[in-house]
Amino acid sequence: MSISDLFNPTLLSKYNINGPRYTSYPTALEFGEIADAEPLLSALSQSKTKGLSIYIHIPFCHQLCYYCGCNKIVTRHREKADRYLDYLEIEIQQRAKHFSLHQVQQIHLGGGTPSFLTETQQVRLMDLLNTHFTIAENAEIGIEVDPRRMTTTHLKHLASLGYNRLSIGVQDTDYKVQKAINRVQSTEHVAHLTQFAQKNGFKSVNLDLIYGLPHQTPETFAKTLLDVKKMRPERISLFSYAHLPARFAAQRKIKDHWLPSAVEKTQLMKQAMKSLTEIGYVLIGMDHFSLPTDELAVAQEKGQLHRNFQGYTTGGDLDLLGLGVSSISAVGNGYLQNPKTLNSYYGKLDNQQDPTEKGVFLTDEDLLRRYIIQQLMCNLSLSFADVEERFHIDFHAQFASELMTLREFEQDGILQISSTGITVAKHARLFIRIVCMTFDSYLQNESNKHRYSRVI
Repeated sequence: MSISDLFNPTLLSKYNINGPRYTSYPTALEFGEIADAEPLLSALSQSKTKGLSIYIHIPFCHQLCYYCGCNKIVTRHREKADRYLDYLEIEIQQRAKHFSLHQVQQIHLGGGTPSFLTETQQVRLMDLLNTHFTIAENAEIGIEVDPRRMTTTHLKHLASLGYNRLSIGVQDTDYKVQKAINRVQSTEHVAHLTQFAQKNGFKSVNLDLIYGLPHQTPETFAKTLLDVKKMRPERISLFSYAHLPARFAAQRKIKDHWLPSAVEKTQLMKQAMKSLTEIGYVLIGMDHFSLPTDELAVAQEKGQLHRNFQGYTTGGDLDLLGLGVSSISAVGNGYLQNPKTLNSYYGKLDNQQDPTEKGVFLTDEDLLRRYIIQQLMCNLSLSFADVEERFHIDFHAQFASELMTLREFEQDGILQISSTGITVAKHARLFIRIVCMTFDSYLQNESNKHRYSRVI
């Protein structure tokens, strides 16, 4: 299959609609108030694993990037992170006791900018985790960094603390694009950090790229892709810029006429996919790439790839504990989200309350549909017998309406329905979210679809 096969103009015209990214099902838009006084305990009572993944949200950034839609606080005062760590310690003490029998397999620091923390603050955080959790000797421990304030000395220190996975925000290497998004950084420095990390304790380096940014053209993006190819990271994330100035005030700094058109944006995506796969990267799911020897590529080949709030992962059988402001836990049958503002987060912990602000407990129907969507999203296939054995249902009886809806996709060559299951064509993987929407019971109300961005 060539990358060009993914971009059938007829299918793009017909199916490039609004839809969820399915990092969870139900999606975060379905989260509501939780009446349970101890929601984490209730969710844990339904868990079937003793493996744990931990996500820690560090909300601080030194400088505002205009494109960013993350939950962040822009400040130059690093002492604010000391207070934040005080509250993280309270939350860790509160939650860790419920995971005494769990072993931590994965830790990831996201943000914001986790590298905002000083070396002393990083030591304190890692000491907290080691004190209160049992961390596996071979645990994956990753951190997202801003290269503008990262040095090789700092990287060496992170490696000494146990970090072995690194994600660097590149976005684009063209100066005009960087200036328009207020993120000017040295490509040579990023390359130096990547090479140093690969030689000094980091098993995997990921570089983030964004297409659809202001002033991007095929010519400028070709140079960005060439720069990244020379760095040869183990993984590359390719994200679509979602321009939502009404929702994110900083994006109002980006003028509409600076942005590529919808057609031009799709061409940039195609250009990136073609360029990266031609030099040996494997397309993971819809928007990630890895070298063939990387765990994600191996998991996808074996049909063992999973997807959660951090994107594609090999840790689908783990409970996910989110710590810090705005973080989301996926434990047992519950999705539980912390407050999105520091004052609310601090207030709950000051009052010795569970920090959960909203979430949802999944019904049996939700769990069934989540499994179906996960299988399709990650492995592009679904076995009827597997679903029936796991959930004790008659698939054809329960999903007769959905199977009828899928016939149009079959006629368009997007998938095939056999007596044993559903197989999505490899050339149709960009449309997998639309296929999954067929099984999303929360989208029966058409207005819900307009709350999401375009699928491509």
